[in-house]
Formats: sequence, C-alpha cells, structure tokens
Amino acid sequence: MTSDTQPEITGDTAPVGFQKHDHKTCVATGLSAAETRCKEEGLRLTPVRRRVLEMLLQEHRALGAYAILDRLREEGYGSQPPVAYRALDFLAQNGFVHKIERLNAFVACSHPGASHSPAFMICRKCDAVAEAQSTPAKGVLGAAARAAGFEIERTVVEAEGLCPDCTEKA
Repeated sequence: MTSDTQPEITGDTAPVGFQKHDHKTCVATGLSAAETRCKEEGLRLTPVRRRVLEMLLQEHRALGAYAILDRLREEGYGSQPPVAYRALDFLAQNGFVHKIERLNAFVACSHPGASHSPAFMICRKCDAVAEAQSTPAKGVLGAAARAAGFEIERTVVEAEGLCPDCTEKA
C-alpha cells in the first residue's frame, strides 16, 4: 500500500495471525506480557480477565461476548453477561484486546503494550483475524484530516477477504 492512497502498513512488524508459528509460545508470551504489565501498572488481572485473554490468544480469530460467556459458564466462571463484558472492557481499555467492529467481536492484541493503530485482515470464511500495524495519518485519510483541520485520535482499519488457508481450499 502506498502512503498516497491507503493507510500505510508499517514494515517493522509483520501481520500476526495467518502464518504458522509456535502457538503455545504465542499464548504463553501474551499472558506473561499481560501479567507483567498489570503488575507494573497496578492493574488487576483477575482470573476471569486472564481466562478471557487466554481464550482470545488461543484462537487468532474474533470471538463475540456471548461465545466467551458460554465458555466461561462451562468452566464455572459465571453465567451473567456482565461477567464477559466487564472482562472485555478491562482488556480493551488496557490494550490487551481489540474490538473487531465488523464482527462485533474481540481479538487478542498481537502487539500489547505498543502504541499502534491496528489494521485487521478478516477472513470471510473462517473468521480468522490477522493484525498488522498501520499509520493512517500518512495515507489519504491523514491528508483529508489535515486538510479539514481534524485531528485523528483513533482509527479502525478492517479488510475482509480470504486467509491463506481458505484461499488454498477454494
């Protein structure tokens, strides 16, 4: 993508989610980073919050609040919607997860602790999600905002298509 037409995807961090990798290490690293950051900043990573983050780290696909609630209920964490929503709110507010607007669902952040504007590639067949970092202020959106005297505070970039696995199967 070029900076004159679209939000620029930064090259220092490859999209995370579609490539093959050591998934156990991926989950363990994500949980460890969250636990460390919570300790450093005095945040409470309760057992429910930790379990919700773990679920999302295990998937690399977006999960809705009710799917998360069903899993929590099966594991004995509670059955009321606020259980899932409170955990998701905490995790989103602290940058551990992102909301995928198109799916009204959540995905674990692939770059927790990094200040970034994520761009999501969402597979329309299997709902797998890959996260890349973008710099929308450098693209056409940034140029339009500057021309209008508008200051961008938050962006959500979501692209829908087919992941490598679903492309191979098609």
